[in-house]
Amino acid sequence: MWWRGNNGTMNPVHTRSDVVRARRLVLKVGSSSLTLPDGALNVPYLEALVDVVAARRLRGNQVVIVTSGAIAAGIGPLGLSRRPQDLATSQATASVGQGLLVAQYTAAFARHGLTVGQVLLTAEDLIRPQHYRNARRALSRLLDLGVVPIVNENDAVATDEIRFGDNDRLAALVANLVAAEVLVLLTDVDGLYTTRPSDPSARLVTRVRDSDELAEYDIAGRGSTVGTGGMATKVDAAMIATHSGIPTLLTSADKVADALAGHDVGTWFDVVDHRRSNRRLWLAWAARARGHVVIDAGAVHAVTTGKRSLLAAGITRVEGDFEAGDPVELVGPDGCVVARGLAGFDADDVSRMMGRSTVQLRVEMDEMHARPVVHRDDLAPVRRPAKA
Repeated sequence: MWWRGNNGTMNPVHTRSDVVRARRLVLKVGSSSLTLPDGALNVPYLEALVDVVAARRLRGNQVVIVTSGAIAAGIGPLGLSRRPQDLATSQATASVGQGLLVAQYTAAFARHGLTVGQVLLTAEDLIRPQHYRNARRALSRLLDLGVVPIVNENDAVATDEIRFGDNDRLAALVANLVAAEVLVLLTDVDGLYTTRPSDPSARLVTRVRDSDELAEYDIAGRGSTVGTGGMATKVDAAMIATHSGIPTLLTSADKVADALAGHDVGTWFDVVDHRRSNRRLWLAWAARARGHVVIDAGAVHAVTTGKRSLLAAGITRVEGDFEAGDPVELVGPDGCVVARGLAGFDADDVSRMMGRSTVQLRVEMDEMHARPVVHRDDLAPVRRPAKA
């Protein structure tokens, strides 16, 4: 089946059967599925997951696993009572837990005669062109060699400024990186609900055809105590993937076998009819904003419809203490985020520049400050769900 997109081109209609036909897929599993309440690895579940994935791999398909669980797996061995809150302890816990996690994957796949390869990534690996090419080349070669890549964020060295924030977004960017045909997100609920699943009025959303539908649902809220994400991050991941042309299935971890068999489980996200680069996908959905720049209606039109750079003249207010190069959110007069981008100046500079024309900036400051505050090459318009 085919449908006609807004640009007049004919695009394929994807269905859950694509999960069965996919020659290359990315599967993400979260901390809540891989760990027990005390922080120890849930080895029986990990082995059951590997059995399903191994059967798929042995049929000739390629599978990349994006796994959470490194920090959670390190909690027990270090004698911690809960997930660490400070960066240094989180890094140390991840360093201990990552080895335990990969050792279990290695042993479980070895029972099927399969080899795994550990790939640790930071956000810079997927947004800087040279790093991106290196990561793509490494993963492609692993898949060509018949290896099952086990991907995780490099929590032992990643800082707040360069983190993905959760492995849902990482999985979506990896799916884009390896040109996967389907992304499967496994979590502790069986799909996207119209509101919190504990609410008696909640109903399962079986299919999302367009991101505009998401405004109807309450998807706010944090995930499990051992994870970092919630439903909002999973929806963000689905948006990253579908804007890459990759359909996405969100379902519970205990239904992985049904999911890979194409059964009617979880929530299916259709692809959209336009594509974005990996850099703009990261900016739009995954980058952690360090501040907000409020802009007038004219600037909103310029950066969204006009695809133009943000100039100081259109800025009315600056919030946050960001530095040049940090991700910032551009907020319209109505308070809605309309775009995200990389700031060309520090917050203090932008505060002094706002409202001034390019000519005024040249006269009152200097030529350097006459440049765009956010260049169009570093801008990504966003359409976020209203209740996210």
